[in-house]
Amino acid sequence: MLRWLIGGGREPQGLAEKSPLQTIGEEQTQNPYTELLVLKAHHDIVRFLVQLDDYRFASAGDDGIVVVWNAQTGEKLLELNGHTQKITAIITFPSLESCEEKNQLILTASADRRVIVWDSDTGRQVQRISCFQSTVKCLTVLQRLDVWLSGGNDLCVWNRKLDLLCKTGHLSDTGISALVEIPKNCVVAAVGKELIIFRLVAPTEGSLEWDILEIKHLLDHQDNILSLINVNDLSFVTGSHIGELIIWDALDWTMQAYERNFWDPSPQLDTQQEIKLCQKSNDISIHHFTCDEENVFAAVGRGLYVYNLHMKRVIACQKTAHDSSVLHIAKLPNRQLISCSEDGSVRIWELREKQQLAAEPVPTGFFNMWGFGRVNKQASQPVKKQQENATSCSLELIGDLIGHSSSVEMFLYFEDHGLVTCSADHLIILWKNGERESGLRSLRLFQKLEENGDLYLAV
Repeated sequence: MLRWLIGGGREPQGLAEKSPLQTIGEEQTQNPYTELLVLKAHHDIVRFLVQLDDYRFASAGDDGIVVVWNAQTGEKLLELNGHTQKITAIITFPSLESCEEKNQLILTASADRRVIVWDSDTGRQVQRISCFQSTVKCLTVLQRLDVWLSGGNDLCVWNRKLDLLCKTGHLSDTGISALVEIPKNCVVAAVGKELIIFRLVAPTEGSLEWDILEIKHLLDHQDNILSLINVNDLSFVTGSHIGELIIWDALDWTMQAYERNFWDPSPQLDTQQEIKLCQKSNDISIHHFTCDEENVFAAVGRGLYVYNLHMKRVIACQKTAHDSSVLHIAKLPNRQLISCSEDGSVRIWELREKQQLAAEPVPTGFFNMWGFGRVNKQASQPVKKQQENATSCSLELIGDLIGHSSSVEMFLYFEDHGLVTCSADHLIILWKNGERESGLRSLRLFQKLEENGDLYLAV
């Protein structure tokens, strides 16, 4: 484990001159992460991080190993070996609140077509399930029903004792890529370019068996769905490879909003250039979402977009937030957003309010929800005037964390212990608040001096 002190951000060599990337100086006064710990235990790409409690997290990746870490000290607590191929999904299965014995489980799925259940405190293998006909790509816990689901070419429902309660038939060779819980004992599964709504039927007096029913297919996406999350109890959002963003009603599964114009048609571009720009689907793939009560934050290609749920439009965007695709984003307190990318960087942004009249208006081509698309100039004047007079926001870069030498796959945020990132360089970095860490070291020093009686001698 290595500890580094970093005085400020630096820009990767060669990037500044060929990219319109927003940069930040060496003195990152609003960036608290000025110390880092480099954690080494994996031998291949580290793709997953999952928080276990207030001070522990687990990492997993292509080497098939799960490692449990102390987020405060960076100490490796456990190494879980059992899979023979790369890990494809990992979740935690917390104990029931009514259960006296708090025993949290870790569930891991792998390309070896197995799911292993681990005791997070001891590292013991609780059970291994090897009856799958395909690789399990996603795992979801339905805490209220005390069951968990595995998604591959089919969808299976399991209880805490690891009994198979029910399963669907073969759904697709593509397999389920994402799965979330929605109201009325339902789940929504992303299978290729379609969404499938399933309803779980729990045992009753008339029937002692569990069942899973296929309720509805939603076929509105034109390309494979890459991201799916719940926005709140009443809606969820999906994003596709070609930049389609759809917000859905979680109760009746109807479309609330639709958008796929993640490009800005500048006046200088001719028709041929516009067509060429539109064809760059990698630049508009929606890789990840996060949200709060007011906004949906979308990682679109190399950019970041903030869509306000109340105003039903984009209120801020950074079209080139990174030099490569943004893989993961998360909303932090104090109106901050963190993003990580294939370019190896982790960047901290602050959502700031501004008057649209004094700034470049957000193009109406972005998130033209409810049909406000590219209409003629005369018809668009009232819309443009309304947008320019409204309060909008900007995403301002306040921190640039350079430590990884390859793609940063994802990260975790601990309020008390800092930021954890994992990468294709096989490393995990624990980014620490330098001011806080310095204060803690001083406190420990004074406590040690007081215990030894040296403090009074010094005074």
